[in-house]
Amino acid sequence: MIAAVYGKSVGQDFYQSIRDFFNILLKEGTDIIIYKPFKQFLESNLNCSPRVKGLFNSHTDLPDNTDMIFSIGGDGTFLETVSLVREKGIPIVGINSGRLGFLATISQEKLLGSLDTILSKKFSVEERTLLKLDFQGANKEDFNYALNEVSVEKAGTTMITIHAYVNGEFLNSYWADGLIISTPTGSTAYSLSVGGPIVIPGSNDIIISPISPHNLTVRPLVIPDKDELILRVEGRDEKFITSVDSRSVILPNKTEVRVTRAEFKIKILKLEGHSYYSTLRNKLMWGVDKRN
Repeated sequence: MIAAVYGKSVGQDFYQSIRDFFNILLKEGTDIIIYKPFKQFLESNLNCSPRVKGLFNSHTDLPDNTDMIFSIGGDGTFLETVSLVREKGIPIVGINSGRLGFLATISQEKLLGSLDTILSKKFSVEERTLLKLDFQGANKEDFNYALNEVSVEKAGTTMITIHAYVNGEFLNSYWADGLIISTPTGSTAYSLSVGGPIVIPGSNDIIISPISPHNLTVRPLVIPDKDELILRVEGRDEKFITSVDSRSVILPNKTEVRVTRAEFKIKILKLEGHSYYSTLRNKLMWGVDKRN
């Protein structure tokens, strides 16, 4: 098996776990390809130099025949891993060395047991929808795709007006601080923080959630992901911010922003016995009450 490993850093409490992680992979005869800056971090901070078959620095030198890629960090690291995998179809395994982790679901406590399960091939692969962002002047070399969300937000201190069209039909003029266009995967991220609904992955929907709308009757809206969404921004400031997951660009007002479902999907490795509903219960602590 060829396994890629991506990460940036880990805390001291994760040091022994990361050593055990590499030892198990090597013991099973896994060919490891590691992100070069992460290997340098391990060597300088942990005095750990795992035996690897190769290094990669970007999506261009990540081999297409990689069987899976381990993302070690939090959900931000997982989103960066998505930008490495792109259209290659390599399943991503999220190992959580941070806090909440809706995408990086394998905790430190369950890492070694989960790794045994993965090496025994007791898993399935789940596909997740992405959104594609397009606008005039967009750099075609950039990865303008989002696993979580595309957002349009004010660049200054005053509200902006976002004129939204669905399949060419006028929907609404949002007078707000911004607008979040989310996938079901991203419904537990930025969209959730502004009152958007939780939507189960695989629902084939897009969630439109306004950020601090001035009109109290404006509420989040769910539309089919086959629809095309066009956004045009006006405001006192001459520019606005458009973000794709954690990557952002400043655009001049009246730039037409087009958001559609991506032409490919990201694969996420799912362990036996794991479900999205159990993740919701555990991460959001549903049913937890100190009186119980």
